[in-house]
Amino acid sequence: MKKLILLTAVAGLIATSAFAQKEHDKGTKKDYSDWEKKIKDELKLTDEQTIKFDALSLEYKGKIEAIMQDANLSKDVQKEKKMALKKEKETRLLELFTPEQQAKYKELMEKKKKESEAAAKPSGA
Repeated sequence: MKKLILLTAVAGLIATSAFAQKEHDKGTKKDYSDWEKKIKDELKLTDEQTIKFDALSLEYKGKIEAIMQDANLSKDVQKEKKMALKKEKETRLLELFTPEQQAKYKELMEKKKKESEAAAKPSGA
């Protein structure tokens, strides 16, 4: 009887954890989609720039997902490669933008960085 109760509790924890992960993934995808929309709107990208922006985003999304799913890489190596791809993507994105858009993009990135650093700090600090 104790084994049955323990087994049920473990199964419940696993199910809850899996559900929470799916919900987190949905939130992350929505946040990223909102971020891309904000960039397009704030920078006032032309139709041609938007097409190129979307193509680059899709290309690098696939590359990053491939790295994150490579079980042969440690978490540190995955993170390192992911950051290198993000820098490479940013360099290519900046080539699409006018000088004014580049300045605005850098401003948006700086603001986002500060917000994420503030969110990561413990509330008592």
